[in-house]
Amino acid sequence: MAVGTDAWDETFDVVVVGYGFAGGAAAISAHDAGARVLLIEKNVDPGGTSICSAGGIRIAKDAGEALTYLEATNADTTPRETLKALADGMATITPWVEGLAKAAGAETIVSWMPANYPFEGYRTFGFLSIAEIPGHDILTAYPNARGLRGGTRFFTVVDRNVRKRDIEVRFACAATRLIKGAENRVDGVVVQTKDGSTRRIRARGGVVLATGGFEGCDTMKAQYWQGKPVLPQAYRLNTGDGIRMAQQAGADLWHMWHYHGSYGMRHEGYPYAIRLVKLPDWIPGDTEPDFEIPAFFRAKTDYAMPWIVVDKLGRRYMNEYPPYVQDTGHRDMEPYDATTQQYLRIPSWLVIDQEGLDRGQLGLATYNDPEVSYVWSADNSKEIENGLLKRADTLAELAGIIGCEAAELEETVARWNSFCERGADPDFSRMPKSLVAIKSPPYYTTELWPMVGNTQGGPVHDAAFRILDPFGEVIQGLYEAGELGSVFGHLYLSGGNLAECFVGGRIAATHAAARAKASA
Repeated sequence: MAVGTDAWDETFDVVVVGYGFAGGAAAISAHDAGARVLLIEKNVDPGGTSICSAGGIRIAKDAGEALTYLEATNADTTPRETLKALADGMATITPWVEGLAKAAGAETIVSWMPANYPFEGYRTFGFLSIAEIPGHDILTAYPNARGLRGGTRFFTVVDRNVRKRDIEVRFACAATRLIKGAENRVDGVVVQTKDGSTRRIRARGGVVLATGGFEGCDTMKAQYWQGKPVLPQAYRLNTGDGIRMAQQAGADLWHMWHYHGSYGMRHEGYPYAIRLVKLPDWIPGDTEPDFEIPAFFRAKTDYAMPWIVVDKLGRRYMNEYPPYVQDTGHRDMEPYDATTQQYLRIPSWLVIDQEGLDRGQLGLATYNDPEVSYVWSADNSKEIENGLLKRADTLAELAGIIGCEAAELEETVARWNSFCERGADPDFSRMPKSLVAIKSPPYYTTELWPMVGNTQGGPVHDAAFRILDPFGEVIQGLYEAGELGSVFGHLYLSGGNLAECFVGGRIAATHAAARAKASA
């Protein structure tokens, strides 16, 4: 819709939509570039999915090597110049983030850990994370957020910097439409405030969409993904708002099929999937890694995985522990069986014995939500009591719970145990260090569902994080940052979305601030 200047309720230089890492980084950058900034968030709390993350930004020693790796793992789904912008940012972002940390009274930690797959350039990467912040209780500061503590610490740094700059932030304020002017230009945004009123806000330099993805939108997930249902893991307010607004402005889309997720458990009455305890990532070919996995990025120090996953027929069908299980663990679950007209692997079933369960806490609930609360018990006893974990004295009894033939499940477990004895999995090549026999009754099971931590799809953008239309033309005044329209279209790089938040937020907002100055 085209409007005149007399129709505006308010005017800012840059309007940032969404307050996670990307929105915070964009607001800080636009402010520091001299812009008057408005940062809006539709939730009553900040953080989005960012606050639940592991909190490690991917950085690189060498931008060229990083670009080589990113090209190999994106399989021609993203232009080289766009990947180069991220690679260059990974190699240069550290001093800026260190400055933010210092201003917030925190310290950074650099851990040089290779990328997830052994493509050329993979050893140039590391993580930038935040150490414990003295005198700061993250659970008190953000009582509605439960995740991996590293993400909450990093969000504290971002939030303190936003507050220090006195940037105007409005919560319970949802962007609903973009306002377009002449010549394929976005001039502002329509927002709905917490009292239900509508306001038209001009953005002289541009609108930065940092709204996250669509893991909370069932209709989008049904449209773009084969598996159904896919449960959100941590945040249900990422409902594709930024994608729809960008489409309204004429944006092209990419990577809509691609999401970051694994398999998780489901508890009745709880709106999120519950992830299984995080085991260390591993790199194919690195049987004896010469690097230490950062503490913020793991919950266990060993690779032993005491469970297997079976389908509705009681058959094992996957490598339960791929190199980056939190990213690709869902992929084998999704095929639809045309012969039987059903999803034979949704839900799947976890199979574990008492000895495996005794190894420690099995699940971890992560969320940023004021309406829910769940803490998994350290000894798994609460989950047995509330029925999330179902107990059986024999495999035959366990098969009855699953609904499969007892002989089928018994054969599956016997075959698995034989693999554990020989130290190799010829069926699905699971990492030898992870093999743990299942032979100590009682046995336990629970349904497993594909779950999404965050999505990668959204509007196409260029190296300046400007959103493009289907003909590759820039939609002037419209930018994106973070996982919205991520560059990752094939294999994800752990910590890569966080890099996109800070690198993309900084580039997009600086560009928008410069447009505002030029129009003054």
